[in-house]
Amino acid sequence: MRLFFSCFLLMSFCNVFSQEEPVLTKETTKVKIDSLYREDQFYFGFTYNALQQKPAGLSQNKFSVGLSAGFLRDMPINDDRTIAIASGVGFSYNNYNQNLLISESDQMPVYSIIDSKVVYNKNKFTQLLVDVPIEFRWRTSTYESYKFWRIYGGLKFSYLLYNKSLYSDADNKIVVVNNKDFNKFLYGLYISAGYNTINVYAHYGLNSLFKSAKIEDESIDMKALNIGIIFYIL
Repeated sequence: MRLFFSCFLLMSFCNVFSQEEPVLTKETTKVKIDSLYREDQFYFGFTYNALQQKPAGLSQNKFSVGLSAGFLRDMPINDDRTIAIASGVGFSYNNYNQNLLISESDQMPVYSIIDSKVVYNKNKFTQLLVDVPIEFRWRTSTYESYKFWRIYGGLKFSYLLYNKSLYSDADNKIVVVNNKDFNKFLYGLYISAGYNTINVYAHYGLNSLFKSAKIEDESIDMKALNIGIIFYIL
């Protein structure tokens, strides 16, 4: 009888301290990924710069290049986070090679078209701007993949920080810095589209690069068209 009770107590003791092995499932081992992602991005752009609505006789020569860089903050507006609004800040450097000579007389800028028979080394004006883009975004992104199709477009506001015009030939060099005839505030429409990192890009200025410049009695109302590629990096 003692042996029976001893066996019974031993079995009860083991039963109390025994533990059930946990069953691992896909649900318990799966790592939850945050779906509240944003496409905050740095961007870098390279463009060819074309002048639109040029005055008579003005033409571009050589390659006019533009460089831009900045950061955009993404703000999704739908549950799938495929539609968003974004804004940020950036900088642009634009170079325009052409035959509009900008000189000075009594510290006032003077404008003229360089005759086609004149031989010169360089004639250009450059601009450095701070940009504030506001864009509407559509993309096929998910929180699991950084490779997707996108179409981004919107309005870009720019403030002119610095400008310089340069003319040089074998005998002369003319430099005009911070010409006040340039528009300080510029704005325009832009669009970018593509897949993954590299995208095509186009920007069209809605107001003139100059606010008060004239060739004789004709106002210079040129606008900028910038076409190139833009890179988005998370």
